[in-house]
Amino acid sequence: MTQIYKLIVLLLLMVQANTLSASTDSQHYTFAVVPQQSASRLTKIWGPILHQIEKETGIRLILKTAPNIPEFERRLSLLQYDFAYMNPYHFTVFNQDPGYVAIAKAKDKKLKGIIVVRKDSEIRALKDLSNKTVAFPAPAAFAASVLPRITLTNMGIEFTSKYVQTHDSVYINVAQSRYQAGGGIIRTYASIPAHVKKQLRVLWESPGYTPHAIAARPYLAPDISTAVQQALAALDKGKKGKQLLLPLNIKGFVTAENEEWNDVRDLGLDLLKNLQD
Repeated sequence: MTQIYKLIVLLLLMVQANTLSASTDSQHYTFAVVPQQSASRLTKIWGPILHQIEKETGIRLILKTAPNIPEFERRLSLLQYDFAYMNPYHFTVFNQDPGYVAIAKAKDKKLKGIIVVRKDSEIRALKDLSNKTVAFPAPAAFAASVLPRITLTNMGIEFTSKYVQTHDSVYINVAQSRYQAGGGIIRTYASIPAHVKKQLRVLWESPGYTPHAIAARPYLAPDISTAVQQALAALDKGKKGKQLLLPLNIKGFVTAENEEWNDVRDLGLDLLKNLQD
């Protein structure tokens, strides 16, 4: 049934792409953000950015997310978003099927996973996580879950994974001593409230990988995707745009090509094969 649904959606998108003009007066497009943080926090960060893009292009973008990362993955697999900000592994999966196309990524940025513990924890090295419970956002959260789990497994460290839906939930649960450690990324760790962050310290940091992708669904009208791409790339050119980018802890966005995520493809992950089948 899923494959039939995808085929129907693709046919409808092809028809739409052939009939839409550059006029967007009555048209809007969904822009989804992976739910690494709460919906309110994502709205605070991304809402002003999308509003600025609308001012520059006349294209109305509606911010979307999902209650959790697995549901976000399911909606991506069914082409429910016109644009989406997704983690590197998500992009490699959903670029292959159903065909999302990269348009932008963070400038001069590599994505690094981290493992955090309480500041007063006796855990001082990864080996100290043996037989401990480690919190992660979701199984396919690339830098916050996949990379830490691969590292611990390759070291022969046995641990129990607990999935708590968002990066913020990981940090809060570790700070409150519900779990001995947790996976995250540098950007979300930097943006958590000070009263949570002061209770934590970073135990481990991964190597860097190509960062999150902003991708457009297949058969989106080329003038729409190009206009959004150019507006994203221009954000850091003005004082207003630079201010809007500060909460993302990035210098700006640059245009991107699908092949730039080959470093992630080379890991050979198949955690979401069920969504492709």
